[in-house]
Amino acid sequence: MNILTWAQLDEQARADTLRRATAAAGAEVTAGVAAILEQVRTGGDAALRALTSRLDGADLTDLEVGVAARDAAVADLQPELLAAIREAAGRIQTFHEAGMQTGYSVETAPGVVCERVVRPIRRVGLYVPAGSAPLPSTALMLGVPAQLAGCPEVVLCTPPRPDGTADPAVLAAAAECGIERILLLGGAQAIAAMAYGTETVPACDKLFGPGNAWVTEAKRQVSTAEGGPGIDMPAGPSEVMVIADARADAEFVAADLLSQAEHGPDSQVILVTDSRELAEPVAEQVEQQVASLPRADIARKALAGSRLIVTDSLATAVEVANDYAPEHLILSVSQPRDLLADIERAGSVFLGGMTPETLGDYCSGTNHVLPTAGAARFTGGVNVSAFQIAMTVQQATPAGLEAVGPCAVVLSEAEQLHAHQRAVTRRLDRIANWRREGLPSDRRTEVDR
Repeated sequence: MNILTWAQLDEQARADTLRRATAAAGAEVTAGVAAILEQVRTGGDAALRALTSRLDGADLTDLEVGVAARDAAVADLQPELLAAIREAAGRIQTFHEAGMQTGYSVETAPGVVCERVVRPIRRVGLYVPAGSAPLPSTALMLGVPAQLAGCPEVVLCTPPRPDGTADPAVLAAAAECGIERILLLGGAQAIAAMAYGTETVPACDKLFGPGNAWVTEAKRQVSTAEGGPGIDMPAGPSEVMVIADARADAEFVAADLLSQAEHGPDSQVILVTDSRELAEPVAEQVEQQVASLPRADIARKALAGSRLIVTDSLATAVEVANDYAPEHLILSVSQPRDLLADIERAGSVFLGGMTPETLGDYCSGTNHVLPTAGAARFTGGVNVSAFQIAMTVQQATPAGLEAVGPCAVVLSEAEQLHAHQRAVTRRLDRIANWRREGLPSDRRTEVDR
């Protein structure tokens, strides 16, 4: 990894330095995804089987994993792994449960009550990647909040292995979250199936989950189509930025960088430090550590698009981080909370040298489905509210209508929407007639007819 001095880069060079590696793959991926979506939309299950055979090397008779097969796979799982899945699920539930949104009711004027009520999304589709490695943790990160939200129908898609089975750990994680509809589908075709529906796969109202550039583009395309599903966020190739000072441990920083580099060849890792004396040993540690990784080839491809940046101060490092808006941001500095006050845009932040990003990936309790590609500028990670909709409710008594109606009359006149206006004035006239006739002013029952 080359060491770059930020102060020596012009504006264009700085932009190029922070450009995601996936930015150049756009046209080919966009066209390829569009073709897959159309194939699934028109071909249904038959298209899914053909695509799965061609892209995943698995010939499937049944696209869905039966409950018996799921339970058998879970029963054969190593007890230590099953215990870890359950332990992580418990912490994820604890964290997400604490932040659940609730409804509320407020009287905005005498006789006018406005409410916010929360409802679960009826049917959600969860995508759990398993391209170069299965991700049971993602099943937990999506399944736990869906369960807490109370979604009536949850569909989970995960790519099959060459023998046509799902990874047992993914099945165990799904079972821990009470998910019964599990489909052996990966890539853009899985997104297409959950978006459009097929003979086997039900069309979903909202899709969740991370994936490679193809999955991310598929989510974008189906969400912008007429009548298409909602999506959680752009959650594509993984990325981490580490801000480190001179006191940071080079061995730990290198390990943190590699923990994201091994995700995939299109992952991106960046170190920003105010100390060249740290950057040099980090570069050496990266080379030493990557050599012993089982996924070294993948990590090296990711490192080719990664950076070591030296700034003139930590304040400048924070500016770089806020411009980049990373998915994961590690503050490996002596006073991380002091630096946190100036962090404006990041998916998830990890404070101090003893808080590796790995904890957030698996079991600290926070969610690892996070915005990538700079989307942390405008959105955060998955939480329970992402699986819910919030409806507003209002009710006015005659006295309440008299209190706020004149305001609506003036504003609708300004907008020249006279039908809007008369929907109020006709009721106000009725209330005035009641008063002239000596009838009780509160005629709510009659108004509600």
